[in-house]
Amino acid sequence: MKNAGQLSRRQILAAVGFTGLATVTGCGGGDDGGDGKDLSKKQDGAMKNYRAGQQFKASKPLSFSVLHNNNPVYPMKNGWLFWKELTKRTGVTLKPVDVPLADYEKKRSVLIGAGDAPLLIPKTYHPSEVAFVSSGAILPVSDYVKLMPNFRDKVRKWRLEPELDSIRQSDGKYYLLPGLHEKAKSGYSLSFRTDVLDKHGLSLPTTWDEVYDVLKALKEEYPGKYPWTDRWSTNTPFPCGALFSYLGQAHGVKAGWTYDNITFDAQAHRFVFNGATDGYRGMVEYLRKIVAEKLLDPESFTQQDDQAVQKLLAEKSYVISANPQELVQNYRYNLQKQVKGAAIEMVPVPLGPAGPVVLGGTRLENGVMVSSKALESDDFVAMMQFLDWLWYSDEGQKFCKWGVEGVTYTRSGGRFELKPGITLMGSDPDAPRDLQKDYGFFNGVFTYGGSWDLVASSFSPDEKKFQDAMTQREQLPIDPAHPLQSFEQEQATLWETPLKDHVIQNTLQFVLGKRPLSQWDAYLAELKSKNMQQLVDLHNKAYERFKKENA
Repeated sequence: MKNAGQLSRRQILAAVGFTGLATVTGCGGGDDGGDGKDLSKKQDGAMKNYRAGQQFKASKPLSFSVLHNNNPVYPMKNGWLFWKELTKRTGVTLKPVDVPLADYEKKRSVLIGAGDAPLLIPKTYHPSEVAFVSSGAILPVSDYVKLMPNFRDKVRKWRLEPELDSIRQSDGKYYLLPGLHEKAKSGYSLSFRTDVLDKHGLSLPTTWDEVYDVLKALKEEYPGKYPWTDRWSTNTPFPCGALFSYLGQAHGVKAGWTYDNITFDAQAHRFVFNGATDGYRGMVEYLRKIVAEKLLDPESFTQQDDQAVQKLLAEKSYVISANPQELVQNYRYNLQKQVKGAAIEMVPVPLGPAGPVVLGGTRLENGVMVSSKALESDDFVAMMQFLDWLWYSDEGQKFCKWGVEGVTYTRSGGRFELKPGITLMGSDPDAPRDLQKDYGFFNGVFTYGGSWDLVASSFSPDEKKFQDAMTQREQLPIDPAHPLQSFEQEQATLWETPLKDHVIQNTLQFVLGKRPLSQWDAYLAELKSKNMQQLVDLHNKAYERFKKENA
């Protein structure tokens, strides 16, 4: 992976024989050829000559149903300014079908299976849409992006064709309209008590070797404590999901929250099993060393988040995983109330064997499925134009995120500033109104993707510093398209879960010393007995088939 990180994106894509796919499959600029359906009778309410950058306004009042993921942090209100202003600007009234966040995926499946799903089904993460393809319940949206000039424009400008190719199914089409990012955005890394480091003449680490050295030095100063205790271990199949994700990134592998059984080896030109690679073993060996030397609290892999944070606040530890929001709103805010002179900072992901790279694929985000019932409506074209404006136009994205200029925000020197008395994610704890709770903006159902300027417009100074450093790194290419046919998908599903469970269980056993690393070969043999090679062969067969069919 280290050598791959030194190649250009184009060189690697060329090496895997994939550079021509976007053009051959007709997805250049995201503009697929369509399925030949006559849409001339489905243009009620549509705009004529609708173009990228143009304000969408339906030619008559319209309404569309939308599945709404109700976040308990900002429960849905019918009186939100978001709904009213959206109708004013577009002539469209959205009719939300409200589903609690905790039940969202289950309820979505039930509604789709029963034929009762709303027309627009957002907040869907790939590959969740795959389960609904064979039934015909959702549209192959790639057939209709010709109606979406803003979507196509961003795909073309940001060269997102390879990312879209990665979510195509065996018929060459994709069934999810994903959120589109101009740049990959990183989210998690380590944070350190910088006042404690300063006290002992230590510097913030930039590599994982330096992380080890800092932890070792802290252990010598505080022998009765674990320098590092961590979190994000509950309600997730992969304990310490954040830690494994960004440590895996440094080793060039998918781990933690980003774990996937199958990953592409660009040098070998084939798919391999992620949990059996040398990079994965290197990550495990590193964690085993710091746990064995009592530098990382072993309770990190089982404790609740609040327990980990309380240890930090009680000065029982000095290092913890963070994202920019938690750093500012939780760690720093509470530390400064409890510990005089306390300071904490989040570092760019420390570098490891893979070098200064960011794992690919993060320029696509959760997106929108469209119910097949939508195609029966005479308003279909208008609905696709509206979808295009709201989720993919610069103006629509700005509206979803910040609201109404002069009411919820102002612009000063190009910067977005909330109006006095309005807070966003704790930016002003004493403000009487909240942009999400009271106005309905910055809602995760509608706010994602966009230009780097827009994404960065809500960064705190800490996050800006972190993201500026991370965007200097090279994004490794995403895995090439290798869609499985329906019968192959069924077979793969039977193998996937037992293999993933075995990887997770043994990863923790190795890290915690419950299984010696001398048994790594035995672990590999166990994976083989659980059909690891058959799963790998299935994906390589699909990759070769798709590449041949689109050559």
